Amino acid sequence: MPRFFIDVSYKGTAYAGFQKQNNANTIQAEVEKAFEIFYKFPIALTGSSRTDAGVHALQNFFHADVLGFRERNFEKDAYHLNAILPQDIVINTIYEVPEEMHCRFNAQYREYEYTLYQKKNPFLQEVAYYYPFTLNFNLLLKAASIVKEQQQFYAFSKKKSQVGTYKCQIFESVWTQEADVIKYRVKANRFLRGMVRALVATMLQVAREKRTLHEFMELFEKTEVAKADFSAPAHGLKLIRVKY
Repeated sequence: MPRFFIDVSYKGTAYAGFQKQNNANTIQAEVEKAFEIFYKFPIALTGSSRTDAGVHALQNFFHADVLGFRERNFEKDAYHLNAILPQDIVINTIYEVPEEMHCRFNAQYREYEYTLYQKKNPFLQEVAYYYPFTLNFNLLLKAASIVKEQQQFYAFSKKKSQVGTYKCQIFESVWTQEADVIKYRVKANRFLRGMVRALVATMLQVAREKRTLHEFMELFEKTEVAKADFSAPAHGLKLIRVKY
């Protein structure tokens, strides 16, 4: 059966996450609803990854298997679907892929960005973390370089993650600063539940000199989950890109 990828962007503030849940509204629920309204029949979507409540995405994916879609004008369909969807969700493109392509399992890497701001700014409050504390930026850079060297992330995964391995390959880990806005960019072949927010929160402890770099490094040697700090809120995090 023909398979199609759906590239979406969204502001996650009003949603309980990306994938469908019982008794809570999600990005998937809204997109499936729009598909059923427009195409006049239900279409089951598969998501590329889970993002928590409040997390945003510049790019994320669903896939769907649908007969008869090859004849569609997807640019026109996206226009009409976007008219149905809420203002905080947009379909960027819909396109056919080989039938064996899976939007979750065939991803080469995912790239996340976490944004902090240090001066009060009402335009950033829903998409970045207000963090008006003095930071040693050099320590942030050193901590980020340590992350890139690691492979095991037990301490940076939330409990009950239900994964077979806590091993991740990190391709990029870097902090940047422009005026009062500070961003952490991380790229990896996979991420564990809560991992990016845990990395951010724990590195911020290092930058505030509440935890040493040595103590930070020791976390990667632990084989117990959830030993890092998880206090960085979801609204500062966004999924930047999924690469296939």
